[in-house]
Amino acid sequence: MSDNKIGIALATAIGLGAIIGAGIFVLSGTAISLAGAYALIAFIIVGLVAIIVALEFGELGTLMPHVRGATYSYVYKAFGSELGFITGILKYFNWATAISVIALGFGAYLATLFGMPTATYSIPFAIVLIFVLAVVNLLGIKKAAKTDLALVVIKIFALLVFVVFALLFVFHSGINMSNFTVSHSQGTLAALFAASMVIFFAYSGFQTIATLTPEIRGGANAAGRAILYSVLISTVIYVLVVLSMMLLLPVSQYGISADPLTHALSNANAPQWLFYVVDIGALVATASAALAMLVAASRMLYQMGQDRLLPKFFRKYDKKRDVANNTVILSSAIAIVALFAGNVFIITSISNFGLLFAYLMTSFALIHFRRAGIIGSFKVPLYPYLPIVAIGALLLFFIGMPAEALLFGVFMIIASLMIYHFFREVDNKRIIRIKLFR
Repeated sequence: MSDNKIGIALATAIGLGAIIGAGIFVLSGTAISLAGAYALIAFIIVGLVAIIVALEFGELGTLMPHVRGATYSYVYKAFGSELGFITGILKYFNWATAISVIALGFGAYLATLFGMPTATYSIPFAIVLIFVLAVVNLLGIKKAAKTDLALVVIKIFALLVFVVFALLFVFHSGINMSNFTVSHSQGTLAALFAASMVIFFAYSGFQTIATLTPEIRGGANAAGRAILYSVLISTVIYVLVVLSMMLLLPVSQYGISADPLTHALSNANAPQWLFYVVDIGALVATASAALAMLVAASRMLYQMGQDRLLPKFFRKYDKKRDVANNTVILSSAIAIVALFAGNVFIITSISNFGLLFAYLMTSFALIHFRRAGIIGSFKVPLYPYLPIVAIGALLLFFIGMPAEALLFGVFMIIASLMIYHFFREVDNKRIIRIKLFR
């Protein structure tokens, strides 16, 4: 057995590392500002959809246990190189920009911890984080996974302390029902979709486990279990923390910021030691989430290189450390550039287009393989109803996207198509023509 193999606990830690941090510490306040108290409903709905998609990843992982591209690999195997290339490019930019969102959260919490203005120091601190995590990643996946397991324990502890404080606060002061009062704009279906779109980003990290399937002890079945565990644990923690945030601070006072938990504690006059606990937990959470995203992004580019959809540059691999060096460096560079695209809501919206598109294609890929009679050892229950529910929900989440994100997504699809067919024409590849109808 290879020394680089990791167990279910470490695999689950990587999933939790990517999930817890990307949303609850950074984007929960944004979701509440969009939908008010209904953000709690959005967290539950998105959590249920994420569980369905996680089950789909589990089944597809048993069909393709040796691929490292996750969503891209599933679509590539199901529908061919063209749709696979488009999905891969969109999903890659989702991961690369997600690193930026999480790193901005890290920078904001670190600036708050040191009493520095977040507007000035968030980006410099984020750049330092991305650089350090690139170095950790280059040391090898096993070191990265062990680091992530330790970080997960710390941040879950910080969130539980936050929840306990909120419960004690309510026990002594009583529940202020006015905290849950929503404005007219927050009570609309459009607001619920917008909050759901933001929140879905918070659940995106579980797919990083799928990119590590070849390195997980127990193979695809173990990876499927780790994916499901990470989503279930995250959903429970998310609901508890968001409810606690609403108990501590009226929903009308949340806005677009990268450090909403400290804002809630300030309103409740929390003791200084609790600020330190939450800030440290947030730093650990965002660092581990960014680490997991960097692992996934670099491995998917490497897989696209292996499939000869990207140049030889992307196929460089350090077998001793089990790391695709060039793709790690490139992903870190793109993440740093994306830091300057705008605030966390803008970057999240851009990132989420690729995320929703990739999950949509994953559901169609599962249906494709089932129709072809190819079924994995890990099966999605209630097929085909659950995949259909996932497809419908994912399409609805697009409604919550701002126009800028939709335009960026359409541009990326068109650009990917042009690039794909340009290189196909250069190589004089034969055009395949089929008849869609009898």
